[in-house]
Amino acid sequence: MSELRFARLGFGADAVEYQEAWEEQRRVHAARFADEIPDTCLLLEHQAVYTAGRRTEDSERPLDGTPVIDVDRGGKITWHGPGQLVGYPILKLPRPVDVVAHVRRLEEALIRTCADFGLATTRVEGRSGVWVLGDAVRPGAAGGSLGGLSLDFDPRLQDEEFDPRLSGPEYAPSNAGQRREDRKLAAIGIRVAKGVTMHGFSLNCDPDNTAFDRIVPCGIRDAGVASLSGELGRRVPVDEVLPVVEKHLTEVLEAAAPLPRAV
Repeated sequence: MSELRFARLGFGADAVEYQEAWEEQRRVHAARFADEIPDTCLLLEHQAVYTAGRRTEDSERPLDGTPVIDVDRGGKITWHGPGQLVGYPILKLPRPVDVVAHVRRLEEALIRTCADFGLATTRVEGRSGVWVLGDAVRPGAAGGSLGGLSLDFDPRLQDEEFDPRLSGPEYAPSNAGQRREDRKLAAIGIRVAKGVTMHGFSLNCDPDNTAFDRIVPCGIRDAGVASLSGELGRRVPVDEVLPVVEKHLTEVLEAAAPLPRAV
């Protein structure tokens, strides 16, 4: 892959409003398609916002009617806001595009970033993003407890329509770490148009994860969300993570030799 350029758009008090960043993505995407610029990754913090990918269902949105911006990426609903590092790698890929391979490269860069901070993360089959694995007993396993109750009575195992937003803090996505369940540390949602990628990843550094409790994050009802600060037991601000992410994105993406998807 060609040399990767980074553009830092705004952090902290200068966090970027979502629509403004989306317009900048479109501008950079058009320039990259025309070969006017090299592969470019936009890095920023967003002002607090909920965004919904194309597969989002109405039942996953905030119950109180909080505004949600519908976007043209894959995936479902998520939150962006202070304490979260967002990256939009805008890269030209060979056609036919291998979207899965692109997602795996982004995951790898973020997994390496977390490892540099002493946190082991991984992928979960069938679920994009970067995860901290829990140790809760899963369906079909013997024993275990949740909130003092046998897992046989865990409503999430019996009710496909289980809604954590209506079931109290013991089931809130932001409390998944306390329950020792699988929890997502970084989300990935992309779009490829004219062979050039858009959208990208969000890595929870030091956000208020209770913002995720108002939605069904990524449409996943049986897992939660995590942050570097929460997992490591110390504050890990975005500005500490930013250069580490840039290093590993450079390593992974510049070393990659993307191939067309087999057809």
